[in-house]
Amino acid sequence: MEKRKFFAIAVIAGIIGGCFAFSTIYAITNQKIVSGTNIKPLQVVDSAGAYSLQNAFVQVAKMVKPAVVMITTEKIVTYRYWNPFGDDFFDQFFEDFGFPRQRQQQPKTFKKKQEGLGSGFIVDEDGYILTNNHVIEGVDKILVKLMDDEKKYEAKVIGTDPKTDLALIKINATRKLPTVILGDSDTIEIGEWAIAIGNPMGLEETITVGVISAKGRSVLGTSPYEDFIQTDAAINPGNSGGPLVNIRGEVIGINTAIIAPYVAQNIGFAIPINIAKKVFKELKTTGKVTRGFLGVYLQPLNEELANSFGLKDTKGALVSDVMPDTPAEKAGLKPGDVILEFNGTPVSDVRELQKKVADAKVGENATLTIWRDKKKTTVQIKIAERPNEESIAKKEPEFTEKYWRGLKVSDITDEMRKRFGIEQSIKGVVVVEVEPGSKADECEITVGTVIRKINDVNISSVEEFKSVISKIDKKSPVTLWIRQEGNNRFCVIKGE
Repeated sequence: MEKRKFFAIAVIAGIIGGCFAFSTIYAITNQKIVSGTNIKPLQVVDSAGAYSLQNAFVQVAKMVKPAVVMITTEKIVTYRYWNPFGDDFFDQFFEDFGFPRQRQQQPKTFKKKQEGLGSGFIVDEDGYILTNNHVIEGVDKILVKLMDDEKKYEAKVIGTDPKTDLALIKINATRKLPTVILGDSDTIEIGEWAIAIGNPMGLEETITVGVISAKGRSVLGTSPYEDFIQTDAAINPGNSGGPLVNIRGEVIGINTAIIAPYVAQNIGFAIPINIAKKVFKELKTTGKVTRGFLGVYLQPLNEELANSFGLKDTKGALVSDVMPDTPAEKAGLKPGDVILEFNGTPVSDVRELQKKVADAKVGENATLTIWRDKKKTTVQIKIAERPNEESIAKKEPEFTEKYWRGLKVSDITDEMRKRFGIEQSIKGVVVVEVEPGSKADECEITVGTVIRKINDVNISSVEEFKSVISKIDKKSPVTLWIRQEGNNRFCVIKGE
């Protein structure tokens, strides 16, 4: 009898415990908050939801893949035979012993076809294809293969834009071609799905899935217009030029670069499609991209420079030099101006200003809000067309008593100008020695640097240099305007 009672109690306790456990699990999985705890609701994806997500990827593949192409390139490269003894070694050897040169000269070079691989996508049913400039740059032939066609079409280059690493090519097909849908890269959010489609390592029609890892990346340092989308969707050689799409199948970027796989895994970069839209339109219409131009050299503000100019923060772009006969010179801009706003929109840094100017319409007037002499003022400036890089490239007795903040200077003699490549028009004093670890060294001043101004005072000789520094408190920071390696910039040398 006792055993039966014990068994009955155990059964009842088990049933009660099981019910309690089931109710707890049920409450959590049905998005209920457990009373008296900090447990948040779990978002449980049921089998129907998982199938729906899977089906979304399937539909994206079916929708986008027909408009993605494989690009192969050919280039004839000339190689030189390597002779460890030199090209004429044996001929000279026999001549030294009185034997004439009778043998036929062997060829010193040979040619070989070099092939490249990339991706692209059709943006116009008449055969216009967007890809990366580095995929087709400098090649002799471009061949395009469509997903549903074994034939390879030879493409012609409509236009390229090395600044954004974009290119537009075209094939002549006998039918209207499938195209992609271009999305809006300005509205993407970190954490959204990202799907890369292309031909990595020659594996056609490959799809990889990840998320948007970051936005606004500038990692290569090859262009002021870098504004990459970062993704962990696998991108490999051969993916370049292919589309990065969202869960709706809209193209949001163009796969362009990766971090070397032996350095990092799953870090890839894509050009935002909103940049590509503008480039595509201009390349298709004119074959080139036109960008706005002011005619200034810029440098970022750090905290010390901002303080020296009387600014409360480091937002803005500091004008380090003004090019002659440019809109900036005509508008009266000068070194030391800090551009705070462009057409009423705040400028956070140099890169943002460069993008705003580049996108401005050539010939229109723009309003710059600048910081000059520790107060705001506005300047009207007419946007010009940016010339090619070559045309705007810069061509440009020792003070031995003691070091001043770690440097020694000299008057600029003809010998100094020749030695350091200093233009005749440049005035100042030249740095002839920098003490390692000094305040000047921390400011990255090097031998050959020309000091042109000290705290807004022009310097043209060692005597003027001495006069100015003699009036500066040893503990006060000093702002220098210097010319270094053909460029002008500002720097702040700290006090003692």
